[in-house]
Amino acid sequence: MSAAENDFDYDVVVIGGGSAGYAAARTAVAEGLKVAVVEGGREVGGLCILRGCMPTKALLYASEVLHLAQHSQAFGVRSGEITFDFAAIMQRKNRLIKEFSDYRTQQLNAGHFKFIRANATFVDPHTIQLSDGHSIRSKHFVLATGSVVAPCSITQLCEVGYITSDEALSLDKLPKSLIILGGGAVAVEFAQFFNRLGVRVTLVQRSEHLLKEEETDAAIELEKVFRREGMTVFTGTHLTHAWREGGLKGVAFEYEGQPVRVAAEEILFALGRIPNTANLALDKAGVQMSYGRFPANSKMQTSAKHIFAAGDCTGLHEIVHIAIQQGEFAAWNIAHPTAMKTIDYRLASSVVFTEPQLGRVGLTEKFAKAEKIPYLAASHPFCDHGKSMTMEALDGFVKLLADPGTGEIIGGTCLGPSGGELIHEIIAAMHKRMTVHELAAMPHYHPTLAEIWTYPAEELAGKIPRKEIIS
Repeated sequence: MSAAENDFDYDVVVIGGGSAGYAAARTAVAEGLKVAVVEGGREVGGLCILRGCMPTKALLYASEVLHLAQHSQAFGVRSGEITFDFAAIMQRKNRLIKEFSDYRTQQLNAGHFKFIRANATFVDPHTIQLSDGHSIRSKHFVLATGSVVAPCSITQLCEVGYITSDEALSLDKLPKSLIILGGGAVAVEFAQFFNRLGVRVTLVQRSEHLLKEEETDAAIELEKVFRREGMTVFTGTHLTHAWREGGLKGVAFEYEGQPVRVAAEEILFALGRIPNTANLALDKAGVQMSYGRFPANSKMQTSAKHIFAAGDCTGLHEIVHIAIQQGEFAAWNIAHPTAMKTIDYRLASSVVFTEPQLGRVGLTEKFAKAEKIPYLAASHPFCDHGKSMTMEALDGFVKLLADPGTGEIIGGTCLGPSGGELIHEIIAAMHKRMTVHELAAMPHYHPTLAEIWTYPAEELAGKIPRKEIIS
């Protein structure tokens, strides 16, 4: 190989300036590498900041405050007529997002690495062409391009028109009625937000239950809450066609063997996202694709071993804290090729910010059964828990999964008040490989929500003989 072929501009070029990309760049610089970050998006910050975690949670919390105020009679509090200002809710969200985005922009422009505002396309395995006319050669790359809304595969729906989660975050007025297609986290969070603001919401899900990756009993409980709050929920459906009539848009589908037609002022298409890779020309980089994704191994390498990947574009776990971890591992492994680290998804967790919130870490019963992993499970409902009863937060439950031989905690689910916070006790316990015996013995203050974990832990501890550790 000639000297020119070894003449690299950078040790690492990170394509994408979101959470995964920034984590990779920061880590690579700390390891003494020469780094550039290339970001071609109109805005800077990545999905989480701009159109994902942060804006949706700002909106959901506003609707939660509204809902609590409207139902304060249960606590003996008479608040009178409660109204809201949709424009003010959106303005607050926009202000928060600008603060987050501005801070990320400052981090990227801090001078620790070269920050380039341009789109990138591979010319060969070590060269990218930038949309500003320049080209860059790098010894290694980290792909952190995130995801985009999945295209609609229903021709008639494309003709009728719809909004995606991106447009939903930018509405200047509320629709009177809304059909939401999908049953994942994005769909259910938007469904409850709009429903609590008085929009007539119809939720249409293809799978037998909402949140198909989560525990079935949790999904059933959440569906019950949604229907109680006035939402129309259809699960186990098969879409057949869509239409527009006057000022309404409609979809037709099969439900329980019968044809159903529903119409609304707007349709929200929330059937997932796909990796943002269309313009990278990855074939020229030698990266093999699989169903539109480029799988990364446990060291975060793609099929081209000098090209690593992190974040949503890998399609494995589309969660920001995992994206950050993936970016850090990718950069570390580039800097230490003879001492690479392997990422462990044993503690993979997720939170759905509905009310009640759904937090989960590790295995679910559904997954354990499918993979024939031995386990014992125990649960306890919030309607029989002192602190949640004082809060009128009676929906949901906690569940623990344990290894039947050792008692080690291998999974936890919390559907209930502050479920996204409460699940961290089980994340910490699993991080230290605690057993249900140890969790049951750990002091918990009374009365607290966290105390509820002791009940399933005690039940499982009574079923699993305690193994004495010999030092």
